[in-house]
This record gives sequence, structure tokens and C-alpha cells, in this order.
Amino acid sequence: MKGLSGCLALMRKELTVYFATPIFYLTGFFFLVLAGYFFYTNVLYYSIISFQVVQQAAQNPQVAGQLNPQQMVFRPLLGALAIVLLLLVPLLTMRLLAEEKRSGTAELLFTYPLSDWAVILGKFLAALLVYLILVGLTLTYGVVFAFVARLDWGSLITGYLGLILLGGSCLSLGLFVSSLTENQIVAGVAAFALLLLFWIIGLVQELGSGGPGGIFQYLSMMEHYESFTRGVIDTRDLVYYFSFIYFFLFLTKRQLESRRWRA
Repeated sequence: MKGLSGCLALMRKELTVYFATPIFYLTGFFFLVLAGYFFYTNVLYYSIISFQVVQQAAQNPQVAGQLNPQQMVFRPLLGALAIVLLLLVPLLTMRLLAEEKRSGTAELLFTYPLSDWAVILGKFLAALLVYLILVGLTLTYGVVFAFVARLDWGSLITGYLGLILLGGSCLSLGLFVSSLTENQIVAGVAAFALLLLFWIIGLVQELGSGGPGGIFQYLSMMEHYESFTRGVIDTRDLVYYFSFIYFFLFLTKRQLESRRWRA
């Protein structure tokens, strides 16, 4: 219970820092502008296709059944948001532990009666909550779209579940990178590079490399994200994301322990 209260106290502290600095507002502004742009273009494309289908429906009524808002509007939107996420997460995580080291407050933080896990989870959950706020705002697109077309909310919520798990994985990796350096810029660039690596590593399979290519494909974040955008929940994808999150949080804990040993 003491560890939980300490974790929540640290999470509140981090949230205060997020909301008191421009990083949250600038990141949120550009994220929502880009998300709004992608949603607008997808809806515009869907509207044009719908108009063409209505004109053809008189000759072939089955054509109207081919319109699928989930596939034509929200699946591309979720794919675009995932790309924006690649740029967003390093901005949210680069200061979490790097700033503590740079300012010299890391030593003070570790003198508090908090376990390493309480420190790690407090910072991780704060970044995750900020991320959820930004992603949650885009759910209004579905609400607005539901007024003009029938929407499969089950598939849409499944897609957002994948986006949340993908974000949690990226945040855990970013937090680990932030624990390795005291320079925020270095932490941000390194996190972006590693996220990009896990993003494109699955492309090796397309080169026909056989067995090793299959391993790289499994390690790819996007390989496991695709099922969610189709509205499918696969336990293998859930295991991958939860294992990914735990693995990098564990590496962060080991890094903090090694810092204490060196001290």
C-alpha cells in the first residue's frame, strides 16, 4: 500500500510537470492537427466514393454494400495515428529520467522511501495518461461520423485498444532510453531511432530471408498492430505488447539499480 501511494504521488508530480510546461500543449496541438487532417481527408475520400456508389446503385444494388466506413475511414486513420505516435512518444518520455539526472534530483529521488518499481511505474503511468488524453480526444471523430453513417463501434474500439497497447510499448521503450542519459535531446533522438527500428524490422520478411525474417517480423510493432486495425483481437498480439512493455520497464529497473551500485 505504501508503494502504491508513493507511485501515485510521483505520477501526480509528473502530471503537474506535463501540464505546467509547453510540451503537453505543443505536442497535443500538432497531434490533433495531424489527426484532424487525416480524418478529414479520409472522410472526403469516403464521401466521393459514396456519391459514385449511389449513382451506380440503380444498375447494381450490391455495389452499395461494398461501402465500409471502418475500412475506408478509420482503419487508415489508425494507421496514420500510429505513424504520428512514432514522433510523439520521444517528446513525452525524453525528460522523464534524463532531466532528473541532469538537474541532480535523481539522487534525491532515490533517497525517498520508494522502490524502483514505484518510481518507474509512477513516471510510466503519468506519460501513459497524457497519451490516453490525446488519443481519447480523437474518439470524437467516431461520435461525429456516427451521425452521418452507420459505424461498427466494436471494430473501432478494438482498433483503439491496439493504439493504446502500441503507445504503451513505445512509452516503455522511451522511458528506458531516458534512463540511459542525462541529455533530453539524446534521449529523444535515440528513442525515435529505436522505435523506427522496431517499426521497420518486419520488412526483412518481405525480402524473402526465410527463418530469420520470420523472427524479425514477429518483433515488428506494426505486424501486431495490423490485427487490431482490422477489428481482430489475437492473444498473440496481446502477449507481444504486454511482454514488450514489461521487458523495457524491467530494463529500466536494472539500469536504475546499476546506477545505485555505481554510486
